[in-house]
This record gives sequence, C-alpha cells and structure tokens, in this order.
Amino acid sequence: MLTLELTSHLIAIAYADDLLILTRGETVVEAKNYMNSETRNIQKWAQNNKLKFNGNKSKVMFISQKKRKGKRI
Repeated sequence: MLTLELTSHLIAIAYADDLLILTRGETVVEAKNYMNSETRNIQKWAQNNKLKFNGNKSKVMFISQKKRKGKRI
C-alpha cells in the first residue's frame, strides 16, 4: 500500500500491521474530501490484493490549529 501514489495532501505511515494516513486542508470539509477520495483508492487496492481493513479498529481524529479568541494555551 505504501507504494501507491497518494495526492500531495496525504501522507501514509506504516508500522508493523498498523497504518496511519494524514491529510491536511484549509477547512475540515476540504480535508474530509481529500481523505474520502484517497480512502476509496486504498480500498480498491486492498480489494485487488485480497486484504481487508478492520472497520472496528479504524479511527478518525480531527486536529485543528484554529485559535479561539481570548483563549490561551
């Protein structure tokens, strides 16, 4: 899977049998669109290679750099 050509908006990192896919967008919607598009390509690759991803172990996490007014970290 790591040999797939991903868009410049995604990075794939693998360790043992775990896979992390990172994406970045100007908005949450843009990031979701990038991820959804590439997820379809990754699922096609897995199907062609007779592999399955465990949906129960798959997680999504959104991280934002948006700063809130008046809040300090």
